[in-house]
Amino acid sequence: MRHFIFILFLHVFLVIPAQELPPIEKFTASDYGGDNQNWMISQNQDNYIYAANNKGLLEYNGSSWVAYPSPNNTILRAVNVIDDRIYTGCYEEFGYWLKDKKGVLNYTSLLPKLNENAINDDQIWNILDFNEWVLFQSGHTLYFFNKETEQFKIINSEQIIYKVFNINGHIYYHVANEGIYLLKDGQPKLIINDAVVIEDRVINIWLVDEVLTILTRNTGFFQLKNNKLEPWEISANNRVKKLNIFNSIRLEDHSFVIGTISNGVIKINNKGELDYAINQKLGLSNNTVLALFEDSNQNVWAGLDNGINCINMTSPIQTFIDYDGVLGTVYSTIIFKDLLYVGTNQGLFYRSLITVDETFRFVEGTAGQVWSLFNDNNERLICGHHLGTFIVDKNGVEKISSELGAWNFKKIPNHDNLLLQGNYDGLYVLEYKDNTWGLRNKIENFKNSSRFFEINNTNQIFVNHEYKGVFILNMNSDFTKTIKVEEVSELTIGNSSSLESYQGDILYTSENGIYNYSDAENKFVKNNVLTDLMASKKFTSGKIVVDQTGKLWLFFKNNISYITNDNITNIPQISDIAIPSDLRKGVLGFENLQHIEGEKYILGTVNGYLTLDLANIETYSSSTHSIHLNSIMKKDVNGSTNYLPLAEDGSFQHEKGIVSFSFSVPEYNKFLDVSYSYKLSGLSDKWSEWSHVSSVQFENLSFGDYTLEVRGRVGNQLTENFISYDFEVNRPWYISNVAILLYVLILIGIAFLVNKVYKFYYERILKHEHIKNERALIQIKNEKLNQDIEGKNRELVISTMSIIKKNELLNKIKKELKRTRNNKDIESAIDLIDTNLNNNKDWKFFKEAFNNADKDFMDKIKAAHPDLTPNDLKFCAYLRLNLSSKEMAPLLNISIKSVETKRYRLRKRLQLDHDDSLVNYILKF
Repeated sequence: MRHFIFILFLHVFLVIPAQELPPIEKFTASDYGGDNQNWMISQNQDNYIYAANNKGLLEYNGSSWVAYPSPNNTILRAVNVIDDRIYTGCYEEFGYWLKDKKGVLNYTSLLPKLNENAINDDQIWNILDFNEWVLFQSGHTLYFFNKETEQFKIINSEQIIYKVFNINGHIYYHVANEGIYLLKDGQPKLIINDAVVIEDRVINIWLVDEVLTILTRNTGFFQLKNNKLEPWEISANNRVKKLNIFNSIRLEDHSFVIGTISNGVIKINNKGELDYAINQKLGLSNNTVLALFEDSNQNVWAGLDNGINCINMTSPIQTFIDYDGVLGTVYSTIIFKDLLYVGTNQGLFYRSLITVDETFRFVEGTAGQVWSLFNDNNERLICGHHLGTFIVDKNGVEKISSELGAWNFKKIPNHDNLLLQGNYDGLYVLEYKDNTWGLRNKIENFKNSSRFFEINNTNQIFVNHEYKGVFILNMNSDFTKTIKVEEVSELTIGNSSSLESYQGDILYTSENGIYNYSDAENKFVKNNVLTDLMASKKFTSGKIVVDQTGKLWLFFKNNISYITNDNITNIPQISDIAIPSDLRKGVLGFENLQHIEGEKYILGTVNGYLTLDLANIETYSSSTHSIHLNSIMKKDVNGSTNYLPLAEDGSFQHEKGIVSFSFSVPEYNKFLDVSYSYKLSGLSDKWSEWSHVSSVQFENLSFGDYTLEVRGRVGNQLTENFISYDFEVNRPWYISNVAILLYVLILIGIAFLVNKVYKFYYERILKHEHIKNERALIQIKNEKLNQDIEGKNRELVISTMSIIKKNELLNKIKKELKRTRNNKDIESAIDLIDTNLNNNKDWKFFKEAFNNADKDFMDKIKAAHPDLTPNDLKFCAYLRLNLSSKEMAPLLNISIKSVETKRYRLRKRLQLDHDDSLVNYILKF
């Protein structure tokens, strides 16, 4: 049921307009940052486009739009670039814009120069360049501004002035209810007051073959002959009379483009024949055309009620786009008996190739996926379909095979009645019998999908399966089964690979290059010549197509290329057509291309097809282009922005921020891809990769000198110039010359201070070492003194002990002698002993030794106690030596008890308390 409904839909609705039209580049209000309506368009010497928009003046440099608000915030109705000034007009205001050195437009009003003749409640609708004058047209007045004297000449009209025209240096203007005036000798002269111009509105006036030709809004073309307006006898006039025309222009090739209120754009050739119509259904953004303008490259700009469109009138690439989505994605095209057949995922469609505006019609019975179309000797057309195989008879088909998925067809050498067919599940043989084709057999022993296959004269079939590899099938004589299946090992499995016969060779193409089968070596060998030709291209698809003229077509990311052989050297050479894959919009791996006639080709896309005219491609793609620097902007870390002069070398302060450069190539052809590359000398000497981004920014550049170079590429053609901008990033304040001088002074100061500190430090070190050395010497001396004292003390102790021993010995002798007192000699001996015991020589010797060991003691204690007697001092000396009473008794030649008595008396003289130790007190001195 669903299938029936779909077929019914195709029968009822599938009448598809089938004009090939120029490419259209569309811009919406969100693209250009203005309002929907655009009233007039112009272009400057750099090919920048300017449009009068409801919100103000729009500028387009080929990459980005800039919107400038109108001077008094009213609708901008008119714009015209004259010399270096952009003249504009709006409600009660007109003047001109000039670019400053930063590339920004600034407005100057001309109203002050009008003096008392100010505009009152009126619009400026048109601006013309007329010799040394600029003509501003309002509803009732013509303002002539002299560019040299800056004076005005004014012509007023009681009735509304519809439009003013500059025809070969003469000013014509149409006044409502009056007619057409000619400005002659500074005065208006009514030259045409025919009913046509009284009742209708004049849209434009031209001289066609020296005849004044007029286009009206509702009644078509007229020519002035014998002072009378007569309809212009051209074939397109009948169509034009049915239109509500708003504006028109005559192109450089003398053809006409007409903008309508509700029917879009009409193109009439220089013979007066209708070429085509472009409306919203055929790709125009809007059917109401408010302005038309032809730029320097013969593109026509349409200012619309909703957007701006650029129509590439002279493009060698024409487009057929199925905006309704009925046709679908095109997988195959073919020319058969003056009909163009298009096989899509929706079915098979056809139209006449001769009648350019004939619609596409659906071939009944082909709903679904069409894979291929095969021309059988210009007698029959065979269609490979998802549902099987069909013979096509104009708008009907006959199914000859129900085997699903007929990929492709190839003739079997030496068997004119046989066709080899590749299917989802292998290979089949079709046979021509009884005046028709039919399925004969399936080839046994091979079940792989066979989308790409070729056959040679030795009955070998080569099949490429993208995911399994390449197979060689050795067939039996009647092509019913394979005798042997060989898998080709020298080829790597590759996505988007294909097989194709070219100049007697079987070629295999993949990302790794192009290989051809060598019968001598029985294997695939890389074709270095062809591989080298494609080496510099960016590979996307290995699909190759050989057309009817013998060209080998390849499809790359940035180009469609074809290989031909040089007529003299027979060396293969490659030609590129710069249509990037994202613009040609084909299905990857299913690219299809069909030769029409001469140098014209059809290329299938996902929503229609393109037609290519190779005869004009070279001129189209080799035109010269210029790249322009549009702005230099510095953005600080605080978010503030500053635009810099374009023609002066830059000098930037070293701050953390961003420096951005914007540039563009004003090229407006839809299928000419513009890309950019740059290098910043001082940072890197390498050119960047090609990119579509038309700006570059650098953040936090270190100080130094830089040169930015930017080059552009349109298609495969480099721009004739490149941007070069020199700038420097100044040293930061902390390494400026003043700062460096200050740093030097500070370093000198620091060096001086360090020297002082080091000097002071080392002086202290030396002083410390000196003191340390002195202390060491003193210590050594003290040690020596201590050693001397210890020696003296030892001597003193020895002498004291000697005296004690001697006195003890004498006392013992004395005691023994006293026991025998009967001998006088003994008495004398005792006297001698007593004399010895009381001999002061021992004391003197002791005192001398004691003073050497402790020379200050006697003086200190005598100073503290001046009433001490020599015997007391002597007793104190013995106490300082910490001698016991027993040891002192022999020295003093008294008894121990007498020694204790002496201790007691000394304590009293020293005024010691009972608890104080006498020895400790003596030792304190």
